[in-house]
Amino acid sequence: MTFARTAGLLVVVLSLSLALWPEAVGLEPAMAPTAALVLAALGFWATGALPFHLTALGLFVVATVFGIARPAVIFAGFASTALWLVFGGLVIGTAVQTTGLGRRLARLLVGRLGGSYRRIIYRTVGLGVALAFLVPAAMGRIMILVPIFVALTGELGFGRGQPGRTGVLLAASFGTILPAFAILPANLPNMVLLGVAETLYGVSPSYAAYLLLHFPVLGLLYALLLAELICRLFPDRPTDRGRTPREPLPPWSAAERRLLMILILALALWATDALHGLSPGWVALAAALVCMLPGIGVVDPRTFESATSFGTFFYVAGLLGMVSLFDASGLAGAIGARALGWLPLAPGALGESFAALVAGASVIGLVTTADGRSRRAAARSGVE
Repeated sequence: MTFARTAGLLVVVLSLSLALWPEAVGLEPAMAPTAALVLAALGFWATGALPFHLTALGLFVVATVFGIARPAVIFAGFASTALWLVFGGLVIGTAVQTTGLGRRLARLLVGRLGGSYRRIIYRTVGLGVALAFLVPAAMGRIMILVPIFVALTGELGFGRGQPGRTGVLLAASFGTILPAFAILPANLPNMVLLGVAETLYGVSPSYAAYLLLHFPVLGLLYALLLAELICRLFPDRPTDRGRTPREPLPPWSAAERRLLMILILALALWATDALHGLSPGWVALAAALVCMLPGIGVVDPRTFESATSFGTFFYVAGLLGMVSLFDASGLAGAIGARALGWLPLAPGALGESFAALVAGASVIGLVTTADGRSRRAAARSGVE
Protein backbone atom coordinates (compact mmCIF):
# COMPACT_ATOMS: atom_id res chain seq x y z
CA MET A 1 0.00 0.00 0.00
CA THR A 2 1.38 3.42 -0.99
CA PHE A 3 2.02 6.23 1.46
CA ALA A 4 -0.91 8.26 0.10
CA ARG A 5 -3.39 5.43 0.60
CA THR A 6 -2.06 4.58 4.05
CA ALA A 7 -2.15 8.21 5.13
CA GLY A 8 -5.64 8.70 3.66
CA LEU A 9 -6.97 5.64 5.45
CA LEU A 10 -5.44 6.80 8.74
CA VAL A 11 -6.99 10.27 8.32
CA VAL A 12 -10.43 8.74 7.69
CA VAL A 13 -10.16 6.45 10.75
CA LEU A 14 -9.07 9.29 13.04
CA SER A 15 -11.79 11.62 11.74
CA LEU A 16 -14.54 9.02 12.19
CA SER A 17 -13.25 8.21 15.67
CA LEU A 18 -13.36 11.88 16.60
CA ALA A 19 -16.90 12.20 15.23
CA LEU A 20 -18.15 9.15 17.18
CA TRP A 21 -16.23 9.63 20.45
CA PRO A 22 -15.50 13.35 20.94
CA GLU A 23 -15.51 12.90 24.73
CA ALA A 24 -12.23 10.97 24.42
CA VAL A 25 -10.44 14.27 23.69
CA GLY A 26 -12.66 16.42 25.88
CA LEU A 27 -14.85 17.94 23.13
CA GLU A 28 -18.54 18.64 23.39
CA PRO A 29 -20.71 16.37 21.16
CA ALA A 30 -22.05 19.42 19.29
CA MET A 31 -18.53 20.23 18.10
CA ALA A 32 -17.76 16.70 16.94
CA PRO A 33 -18.90 17.02 13.28
CA THR A 34 -16.93 20.20 12.75
CA ALA A 35 -13.85 18.82 14.51
CA ALA A 36 -13.95 15.63 12.44
CA LEU A 37 -14.35 17.54 9.17
CA VAL A 38 -11.54 19.97 10.02
CA LEU A 39 -9.27 17.08 11.01
CA ALA A 40 -10.02 15.30 7.75
CA ALA A 41 -9.34 18.40 5.65
CA LEU A 42 -6.08 19.19 7.43
CA GLY A 43 -5.04 15.55 7.26
CA PHE A 44 -5.60 15.26 3.51
CA TRP A 45 -3.89 18.59 2.84
CA ALA A 46 -0.91 17.72 5.07
CA THR A 47 -0.33 14.21 3.73
CA GLY A 48 -1.22 14.83 0.09
CA ALA A 49 -3.51 11.78 0.14
CA LEU A 50 -5.90 13.80 -2.04
CA PRO A 51 -5.15 16.75 -4.33
CA PHE A 52 -5.66 20.13 -2.66
CA HIS A 53 -8.72 21.10 -4.71
CA LEU A 54 -10.47 17.74 -4.20
CA THR A 55 -10.08 18.07 -0.44
CA ALA A 56 -11.55 21.57 -0.60
CA LEU A 57 -14.51 20.45 -2.72
CA GLY A 58 -15.07 17.48 -0.40
CA LEU A 59 -15.17 19.87 2.56
CA PHE A 60 -17.85 21.95 0.82
CA VAL A 61 -19.95 18.89 -0.03
CA VAL A 62 -19.79 17.21 3.39
CA ALA A 63 -20.40 20.43 5.34
CA THR A 64 -23.38 21.32 3.15
CA VAL A 65 -25.03 17.89 2.82
CA PHE A 66 -24.80 17.13 6.54
CA GLY A 67 -25.82 20.65 7.56
CA ILE A 68 -22.72 21.22 9.67
CA ALA A 69 -23.02 24.98 9.13
CA ARG A 70 -24.91 27.57 7.10
CA PRO A 71 -23.84 27.97 3.45
CA ALA A 72 -22.79 31.55 4.22
CA VAL A 73 -20.22 30.15 6.65
CA ILE A 74 -19.09 27.23 4.50
CA PHE A 75 -18.61 29.31 1.36
CA ALA A 76 -17.27 32.41 3.15
CA GLY A 77 -14.01 32.11 1.23
CA PHE A 78 -15.69 33.11 -2.03
CA ALA A 79 -16.62 36.46 -0.50
CA SER A 80 -13.04 37.16 0.56
CA THR A 81 -10.93 39.54 -1.48
CA ALA A 82 -7.96 37.25 -0.88
CA LEU A 83 -9.49 34.57 -3.10
CA TRP A 84 -9.89 37.00 -5.98
CA LEU A 85 -6.37 38.22 -5.40
CA VAL A 86 -5.30 34.62 -6.01
CA PHE A 87 -7.47 34.47 -9.15
CA GLY A 88 -5.98 37.71 -10.45
CA GLY A 89 -2.48 36.40 -9.74
CA LEU A 90 -3.19 33.22 -11.70
CA VAL A 91 -4.40 35.14 -14.75
CA ILE A 92 -1.64 37.76 -14.62
CA GLY A 93 1.02 35.09 -14.08
CA THR A 94 -0.27 33.22 -17.12
CA ALA A 95 -0.22 36.41 -19.18
CA VAL A 96 3.32 37.29 -18.11
CA GLN A 97 4.59 33.87 -19.16
CA THR A 98 2.66 33.43 -22.40
CA THR A 99 3.34 36.91 -23.80
CA GLY A 100 7.07 36.73 -23.02
CA LEU A 101 6.96 39.95 -20.99
CA GLY A 102 8.43 38.28 -17.91
CA ARG A 103 11.43 36.98 -19.80
CA ARG A 104 11.96 40.38 -21.42
CA LEU A 105 11.82 42.26 -18.09
CA ALA A 106 14.19 39.80 -16.48
CA ARG A 107 16.60 39.96 -19.44
CA LEU A 108 16.61 43.77 -19.39
CA LEU A 109 17.41 43.79 -15.70
CA VAL A 110 19.93 40.97 -15.96
CA GLY A 111 21.76 42.97 -18.59
CA ARG A 112 22.62 45.49 -15.88
CA LEU A 113 24.36 42.91 -13.71
CA GLY A 114 28.11 43.01 -13.67
CA GLY A 115 31.22 43.76 -11.68
CA SER A 116 32.39 41.78 -8.69
CA TYR A 117 30.76 38.59 -7.45
CA ARG A 118 29.32 40.42 -4.46
CA ARG A 119 27.74 43.03 -6.72
CA ILE A 120 26.25 40.30 -8.93
CA ILE A 121 24.67 38.55 -5.92
CA TYR A 122 23.27 41.77 -4.46
CA ARG A 123 21.83 42.88 -7.80
CA THR A 124 20.37 39.44 -8.45
CA VAL A 125 18.50 39.54 -5.14
CA GLY A 126 17.39 43.07 -5.94
CA LEU A 127 16.10 41.90 -9.31
CA GLY A 128 14.03 39.19 -7.62
CA VAL A 129 12.52 41.71 -5.21
CA ALA A 130 11.76 44.14 -8.04
CA LEU A 131 10.07 41.44 -10.10
CA ALA A 132 7.88 40.56 -7.09
CA PHE A 133 6.15 43.93 -7.48
CA LEU A 134 5.15 43.12 -11.06
CA VAL A 135 4.49 39.36 -11.11
CA PRO A 136 2.15 38.27 -8.28
CA ALA A 137 3.05 34.57 -8.50
CA ALA A 138 6.18 33.18 -6.86
CA MET A 139 6.37 30.09 -9.07
CA GLY A 140 5.84 32.27 -12.13
CA ARG A 141 8.79 34.43 -11.12
CA ILE A 142 10.92 31.35 -10.50
CA MET A 143 10.07 29.96 -13.94
CA ILE A 144 11.01 33.31 -15.47
CA LEU A 145 14.26 33.91 -13.59
CA VAL A 146 15.91 30.54 -13.10
CA PRO A 147 16.39 29.59 -16.80
CA ILE A 148 17.92 32.99 -17.49
CA PHE A 149 20.27 32.81 -14.54
CA VAL A 150 21.29 29.25 -15.39
CA ALA A 151 22.52 30.63 -18.71
CA LEU A 152 24.07 33.62 -16.95
CA THR A 153 26.18 31.39 -14.70
CA GLY A 154 27.78 29.94 -17.84
CA GLU A 155 28.58 33.42 -19.12
CA LEU A 156 30.22 34.22 -15.78
CA GLY A 157 32.34 31.07 -15.95
CA PHE A 158 30.54 29.21 -13.17
CA GLY A 159 30.28 25.51 -14.04
CA ARG A 160 28.27 22.79 -12.37
CA GLY A 161 29.22 22.27 -8.75
CA GLN A 162 30.98 25.62 -8.38
CA PRO A 163 30.00 27.82 -5.41
CA GLY A 164 29.34 30.77 -7.74
CA ARG A 165 26.70 28.86 -9.69
CA THR A 166 24.97 27.78 -6.48
CA GLY A 167 25.13 31.31 -5.08
CA VAL A 168 23.68 32.97 -8.17
CA LEU A 169 20.81 30.49 -8.43
CA LEU A 170 20.04 30.79 -4.71
CA ALA A 171 20.04 34.58 -5.02
CA ALA A 172 17.65 34.41 -7.99
CA SER A 173 15.21 31.95 -6.38
CA PHE A 174 15.27 32.89 -2.70
CA GLY A 175 15.59 36.58 -3.57
CA THR A 176 12.22 36.60 -5.31
CA ILE A 177 10.38 34.40 -2.76
CA LEU A 178 11.46 35.29 0.77
CA PRO A 179 11.52 39.14 0.70
CA ALA A 180 8.25 39.04 -1.28
CA PHE A 181 6.37 38.09 1.90
CA ALA A 182 6.50 41.82 2.65
CA ILE A 183 4.52 42.57 -0.55
CA LEU A 184 0.84 41.73 -0.12
CA PRO A 185 -0.10 40.14 -3.49
CA ALA A 186 3.31 38.60 -4.19
CA ASN A 187 2.92 35.22 -2.44
CA LEU A 188 0.06 32.83 -1.75
CA PRO A 189 0.53 32.72 2.08
CA ASN A 190 0.07 36.50 2.17
CA MET A 191 -3.28 36.12 0.41
CA VAL A 192 -4.36 33.36 2.78
CA LEU A 193 -3.39 35.57 5.73
CA LEU A 194 -5.46 38.40 4.28
CA GLY A 195 -8.42 36.08 3.80
CA VAL A 196 -8.22 34.68 7.34
CA ALA A 197 -8.00 38.19 8.81
CA GLU A 198 -11.07 39.24 6.81
CA THR A 199 -13.05 36.09 7.62
CA LEU A 200 -12.38 36.03 11.37
CA TYR A 201 -11.90 39.66 12.33
CA GLY A 202 -13.18 41.79 9.45
CA VAL A 203 -9.71 43.30 9.06
CA SER A 204 -8.48 44.00 5.55
CA PRO A 205 -5.01 45.60 5.53
CA SER A 206 -4.31 47.88 2.60
CA TYR A 207 -1.49 47.24 0.17
CA ALA A 208 0.31 50.46 1.17
CA ALA A 209 -0.07 49.91 4.92
CA TYR A 210 1.12 46.30 4.66
CA LEU A 211 4.10 47.36 2.55
CA LEU A 212 5.13 50.22 4.85
CA LEU A 213 4.81 48.00 7.91
CA HIS A 214 6.72 44.96 6.65
CA PHE A 215 9.00 45.93 3.76
CA PRO A 216 11.72 47.80 5.72
CA VAL A 217 12.53 44.65 7.76
CA LEU A 218 10.98 41.58 6.08
CA GLY A 219 11.68 42.93 2.61
CA LEU A 220 14.71 45.21 2.43
CA LEU A 221 16.69 44.05 5.47
CA TYR A 222 15.89 40.40 4.72
CA ALA A 223 17.12 40.83 1.14
CA LEU A 224 20.39 42.42 2.31
CA LEU A 225 20.99 39.68 4.88
CA LEU A 226 20.20 37.00 2.30
CA ALA A 227 22.65 38.47 -0.23
CA GLU A 228 25.41 38.82 2.36
CA LEU A 229 24.86 35.29 3.64
CA ILE A 230 25.10 33.87 0.11
CA CYS A 231 28.32 35.81 -0.51
CA ARG A 232 29.89 34.37 2.64
CA LEU A 233 28.66 30.79 2.27
CA PHE A 234 29.32 30.47 -1.49
CA PRO A 235 32.28 32.77 -2.30
CA ASP A 236 33.57 32.76 -5.86
CA ARG A 237 34.93 35.00 -8.61
CA PRO A 238 33.41 35.44 -12.10
CA THR A 239 35.60 34.65 -15.10
CA ASP A 240 35.21 34.51 -18.89
CA ARG A 241 32.26 36.89 -18.90
CA GLY A 242 30.68 37.24 -22.28
CA ARG A 243 31.90 33.82 -23.42
CA THR A 244 28.38 32.72 -24.43
CA PRO A 245 26.36 35.64 -25.82
CA ARG A 246 22.63 35.55 -25.11
CA GLU A 247 20.19 35.11 -27.94
CA PRO A 248 18.66 38.51 -28.76
CA LEU A 249 15.03 39.00 -27.85
CA PRO A 250 12.47 39.77 -30.56
CA PRO A 251 10.98 43.28 -30.80
CA TRP A 252 8.29 44.30 -28.35
CA SER A 253 4.92 42.84 -29.29
CA ALA A 254 1.61 44.65 -28.92
CA ALA A 255 0.52 42.10 -26.29
CA GLU A 256 3.62 42.77 -24.21
CA ARG A 257 3.05 46.52 -24.33
CA ARG A 258 -0.61 46.17 -23.31
CA LEU A 259 0.24 43.80 -20.49
CA LEU A 260 2.96 46.13 -19.20
CA MET A 261 0.44 48.98 -19.08
CA ILE A 262 -2.05 46.77 -17.21
CA LEU A 263 0.63 45.81 -14.67
CA ILE A 264 1.75 49.41 -14.17
CA LEU A 265 -1.85 50.55 -13.65
CA ALA A 266 -2.57 47.67 -11.24
CA LEU A 267 0.62 48.41 -9.30
CA ALA A 268 -0.33 52.10 -9.08
CA LEU A 269 -3.80 51.20 -7.76
CA TRP A 270 -2.33 48.75 -5.26
CA ALA A 271 0.14 51.33 -3.98
CA THR A 272 -2.54 54.03 -3.58
CA ASP A 273 -5.35 51.94 -2.12
CA ALA A 274 -5.24 54.06 1.03
CA LEU A 275 -6.49 56.95 -1.13
CA HIS A 276 -9.20 55.31 -3.25
CA GLY A 277 -10.24 52.50 -0.86
CA LEU A 278 -10.26 49.68 -3.42
CA SER A 279 -9.09 46.36 -1.97
CA PRO A 280 -6.06 44.74 -3.65
CA GLY A 281 -8.28 41.75 -4.45
CA TRP A 282 -10.72 43.80 -6.53
CA VAL A 283 -7.84 45.53 -8.31
CA ALA A 284 -6.37 42.11 -9.17
CA LEU A 285 -9.77 40.88 -10.37
CA ALA A 286 -10.19 43.96 -12.58
CA ALA A 287 -6.68 43.50 -14.01
CA ALA A 288 -7.46 39.84 -14.74
CA LEU A 289 -10.69 40.86 -16.47
CA VAL A 290 -8.87 43.36 -18.69
CA CYS A 291 -6.26 40.70 -19.49
CA MET A 292 -9.04 38.43 -20.77
CA LEU A 293 -11.17 40.98 -22.67
CA PRO A 294 -11.43 40.14 -26.40
CA GLY A 295 -9.49 42.56 -28.56
CA ILE A 296 -7.88 44.28 -25.58
CA GLY A 297 -6.58 41.55 -23.32
CA VAL A 298 -3.56 39.31 -23.70
CA VAL A 299 -4.99 35.95 -22.53
CA ASP A 300 -7.29 34.22 -25.01
CA PRO A 301 -9.95 31.75 -23.79
CA ARG A 302 -7.97 28.69 -24.89
CA THR A 303 -4.85 29.82 -23.06
CA PHE A 304 -6.91 30.72 -19.99
CA GLU A 305 -8.45 27.25 -19.88
CA SER A 306 -5.25 25.33 -20.56
CA ALA A 307 -2.57 27.34 -18.74
CA THR A 308 -4.51 28.54 -15.69
CA SER A 309 -4.92 25.92 -12.99
CA PHE A 310 -7.90 26.34 -10.69
CA GLY A 311 -6.56 23.89 -8.13
CA THR A 312 -5.05 26.72 -6.09
CA PHE A 313 -8.24 28.77 -6.45
CA PHE A 314 -10.42 26.08 -4.88
CA TYR A 315 -7.74 25.21 -2.32
CA VAL A 316 -7.72 28.77 -0.97
CA ALA A 317 -11.53 28.91 -1.05
CA GLY A 318 -11.68 25.65 0.92
CA LEU A 319 -9.06 26.80 3.39
CA LEU A 320 -10.88 30.06 4.10
CA GLY A 321 -14.19 28.20 4.36
CA MET A 322 -12.64 25.81 6.86
CA VAL A 323 -11.36 28.73 8.93
CA SER A 324 -14.84 30.29 8.93
CA LEU A 325 -16.40 26.96 9.92
CA PHE A 326 -13.76 26.42 12.60
CA ASP A 327 -14.53 29.80 14.16
CA ALA A 328 -18.34 29.75 13.83
CA SER A 329 -18.62 26.35 15.53
CA GLY A 330 -16.86 27.54 18.67
CA LEU A 331 -14.15 24.97 18.15
CA ALA A 332 -11.48 27.62 17.69
CA GLY A 333 -12.34 29.20 21.03
CA ALA A 334 -12.31 25.84 22.83
CA ILE A 335 -8.91 24.86 21.41
CA GLY A 336 -7.56 28.34 22.02
CA ALA A 337 -8.59 28.18 25.66
CA ARG A 338 -6.71 24.90 26.05
CA ALA A 339 -3.67 26.26 24.22
CA LEU A 340 -3.51 29.15 26.67
CA GLY A 341 -3.04 26.59 29.42
CA TRP A 342 -0.28 24.80 27.52
CA LEU A 343 1.73 27.81 26.35
CA PRO A 344 3.64 30.00 28.82
CA LEU A 345 1.87 33.23 27.84
CA ALA A 346 1.83 36.21 30.19
CA PRO A 347 0.81 39.86 29.66
CA GLY A 348 4.13 41.29 30.85
CA ALA A 349 6.50 38.67 29.43
CA LEU A 350 6.59 39.77 25.80
CA GLY A 351 9.76 37.88 24.93
CA GLU A 352 8.62 34.59 26.44
CA SER A 353 5.15 34.92 24.92
CA PHE A 354 6.60 35.63 21.49
CA ALA A 355 8.97 32.66 21.73
CA ALA A 356 6.10 30.40 22.84
CA LEU A 357 3.92 31.48 19.91
CA VAL A 358 6.78 30.94 17.44
CA ALA A 359 7.49 27.49 18.89
CA GLY A 360 3.81 26.55 18.72
CA ALA A 361 3.52 27.74 15.12
CA SER A 362 6.68 25.81 14.22
CA VAL A 363 5.24 22.59 15.62
CA ILE A 364 2.01 23.12 13.69
CA GLY A 365 4.05 23.81 10.56
CA LEU A 366 5.84 20.48 10.92
CA VAL A 367 2.51 18.69 11.17
CA THR A 368 0.73 20.50 8.35
CA THR A 369 3.57 20.78 5.80
CA ALA A 370 2.65 19.12 2.51
CA ASP A 371 4.82 16.29 1.22
CA GLY A 372 6.70 16.33 -2.06
CA ARG A 373 3.73 15.33 -4.19
CA SER A 374 1.60 18.14 -2.83
CA ARG A 375 4.36 20.65 -3.34
CA ARG A 376 4.75 19.62 -6.95
CA ALA A 377 1.01 19.96 -7.41
CA ALA A 378 1.16 23.46 -5.96
CA ALA A 379 4.09 24.27 -8.22
CA ARG A 380 2.16 23.18 -11.30
CA SER A 381 -0.65 25.54 -10.30
CA GLY A 382 1.61 28.53 -10.94
CA VAL A 383 1.21 30.29 -7.58
CA GLU A 384 2.94 29.66 -4.31
